[in-house]
Amino acid sequence: MSTKRWFLPENPDLFGMLQEQAAITMEGMHALVRWAGGDAGSADAVRDCEHRADEKKRELWRKLRDAFSPPIDAEDLYSLSADLDEVLNAAKDLVREAEIVQTAPDAPTEEMAGFLAESVAHLADAFSRLTTKDGDPTVDADLAIKSQRHVEKAYRAAMSALMDRDDLRQVIVYRELYHRMLHIGDLTHVVAERVWYAVVKEG
Repeated sequence: MSTKRWFLPENPDLFGMLQEQAAITMEGMHALVRWAGGDAGSADAVRDCEHRADEKKRELWRKLRDAFSPPIDAEDLYSLSADLDEVLNAAKDLVREAEIVQTAPDAPTEEMAGFLAESVAHLADAFSRLTTKDGDPTVDADLAIKSQRHVEKAYRAAMSALMDRDDLRQVIVYRELYHRMLHIGDLTHVVAERVWYAVVKEG
């Protein structure tokens, strides 16, 4: 007589994986702040975090495919992870661009990096509240957007100050770096809006 074996669907800690990805992303953004403050060696830390976060993203996606009952809609988990991944990808590209053109970050770059790190920290808090239901994650999402608005304000001031520079090469190079900082801020905004979407849909 044969014996039947029953296999229950896997139910991995998907929120835990998302939070781990967010923690690595925060680590990468803190490295970006150090780099923007003049620590050139922190560029390697940004790249390392990008690779580690990418691995965590892939792990989450693989587990999500086989999960029996995701804690929130699978599409939302996938998008939160994918959109957050773009933030650190863009930070890595920013550092690489500066290295290629052999340009050190300046004070406006450091200021914007600080606001970007704040924004990602608020996103990580939002992810945590999605998990624990302790508080409203949309509040943290709005704080992330507020930090992103500070990036925009710093960007406008930095672009205006560029007009006073006589070195055309510097104007071109720093304009590109500032644009990249602004783009990273836009990406954090996308993640924040996705938090809102997930919460509204689940509600």
